[in-house]
Amino acid sequence: MDVGELLNYQPDRGAKRLRDDDDDDPRSKKVGRELARRLERDDGEDPSGDRKKILEKLMDDDEDADDQEGEPVDESSVKKMILTFEKRSYKNQELRIKFPDTPGRFMETELDLNDIIQEMHVIATMPDLYHLLVELNAVHSLLGLLSHENTDIAIAVVDLLQELTDIDTLHESEEGAEVLIDSLLEGQVVALLVQNMERLDEQVKEEADGVYNTLAIIENMAEFRPGLCTEAAQQGLMQWLLKRIKAKIPFDANKLYCSEILAILLQNNDSTRELLGELDGIDVLLQQLSVFKRHNPATAEEQEMMENLFDALCSCLMLAANRDRFLRGEGLQLMNLMLREKKMSRTSALKVLDHGMIGPEGSDNCHKFVDILGLRTIFPLFMKTPKKMRKAGTVDKEHEEHVCSIIASCLRNLKAQQRTRLLSKFTENDCEKVDRLMELHFKYLEAVQLADKRIEGEKHLQQRVHQILNLRGGSVKVVRHIMREYAENIGDGKSEEFKESEQKRIMDLLENF
Repeated sequence: MDVGELLNYQPDRGAKRLRDDDDDDPRSKKVGRELARRLERDDGEDPSGDRKKILEKLMDDDEDADDQEGEPVDESSVKKMILTFEKRSYKNQELRIKFPDTPGRFMETELDLNDIIQEMHVIATMPDLYHLLVELNAVHSLLGLLSHENTDIAIAVVDLLQELTDIDTLHESEEGAEVLIDSLLEGQVVALLVQNMERLDEQVKEEADGVYNTLAIIENMAEFRPGLCTEAAQQGLMQWLLKRIKAKIPFDANKLYCSEILAILLQNNDSTRELLGELDGIDVLLQQLSVFKRHNPATAEEQEMMENLFDALCSCLMLAANRDRFLRGEGLQLMNLMLREKKMSRTSALKVLDHGMIGPEGSDNCHKFVDILGLRTIFPLFMKTPKKMRKAGTVDKEHEEHVCSIIASCLRNLKAQQRTRLLSKFTENDCEKVDRLMELHFKYLEAVQLADKRIEGEKHLQQRVHQILNLRGGSVKVVRHIMREYAENIGDGKSEEFKESEQKRIMDLLENF
C-alpha cells in the first residue's frame, strides 16, 4: 500500500459552515500531504516500519472518534482536551527539531496533533468555556501553530479559529467572546494570519479554503469589535488585500471576500483610508474598476465584488488627501467614461463623482470635471433618469439626489470660465434645465409637506393620550412600565428572531412616547 494514500486518509469529523461554492467538507484537510511528498523524496530511509504504525493508528481513528462523541462536553473534558493538545504540540515540535530531515520520525505526532485540533472544534459549542483556552495558554499555542512548517496544520488551526469566532457563537456568551478576542489580539493574530496567507498556494483547494476561512475570522472579529479594523489594517492586512485584489488570476470566491473585507476596513475609519492612500490603493481600485467600463460583470458574485470596490472608493474619498490621489490617478476621466458607456457600472460611478466633488475639498475635482467635458455627460442624466438604471434597481430618488448634488457642488466650487460654462447650460433650449429644476423642487416639496403632516398627526395623537392621562390622574411612567413588562414576556412566535425584533420595536416606540 502506498504511504501517501495512508497519510491522505482522514476520518469524517462532522460538518461546519461551508463556502458558498463548496460541496465538500472543509475539514477533510489532508495533514499527511506534505509528509508524503517528503517521504517520496527520501530515498535513504525505509519507512516500512512507520507505515505499519500509521496504518494501525488510522484504522483506530473512527473508533476513537465514536468514543469521544459519547463524552459530555464540560469544563473537565475541555481542560483534558487542552492538556492533550499542549502535549501533542510540544512532542511534535520536539521531534521536528530533533529530526528535521527525517519526516518518518515525526509524522505520527503530526497526525496526532491534527486529530486533537479537529476534536477541539467541540469547544465552539460552549463559548462560556472560552476562558479556559486563555487561562491554559491554548490560544497562544494555537497562534504559534499558524507558522507550523506543515501548512496543513496551520490550515487546521485557521479552521478551528474560524468556528471559535463565528459571530453567532460569540453573541451566545459576551463574556467568553471578550476574553477570547482580547487574547487573540494580544497575540497579534491578524499579523500571524496574514503571514500564513502569504505562503499559501490558492491553486490547491485546501489552501484556498484556508485563505477563505482566514478572511472569515477577520470578518467575525471586526463585526464583534469594529474598533480593531485600524489595528488589523496596520498589521499587514491592508497591503495583502490590495495585493490579492490586483493579482492577475481568475475571479473566485476569495477575491469577492477580499473586496468585502476591504470595504469593511474603510467604513467610518479615516486611519485605514489614509493607509490605503499611502499604499497607492486608489490606483489599485481604479485599475480593477476599469474592467467594468465597457463590460458588465459576468455573474451576480462579480457584480457584488464591483459594488464592494465602488463602496471602498467612496469611503476613501471622504478623506481630502485621497481626493487629490483620485484626481491624479485620472479617476474623474474613468467615472465620466463609465457614465457615457451606459453599462451597469454607471450607477456607482455617479455615486463616486458625488463623493469626490462635494464640499470645499472637491474644488479641484469640480474644475477638472468641467475641463474633461463632464457637463455634457451629467446634464442629460439631470433631465431624465435612464431606463437602464431603473432596470438595474436604482431608485429614481437616489439617482436624482446624486446628480443634483454633483451640480450643486459645481455651482459652489467653480470659478471664472468654468462657472460661466456651467451657468450657460441652464439657458440652453429655452431654459429647459430651469424647468426641470423647478419640477424637482415641487416634487420634493410635496414629499416634505406630506411627511410634516404625518409627523403632526403623530404629535396630535400623543398630545391626546397625555391629555386623557392627566384628566384621569394617570402617568406616562405607568404606561411605559406596562409596555416594558409586555415586551419582556412576549412569546417567540415562529422564531427567537421574531421575539427579539418585536421587543426592539416596542422599546423604540417607548423611547419616542
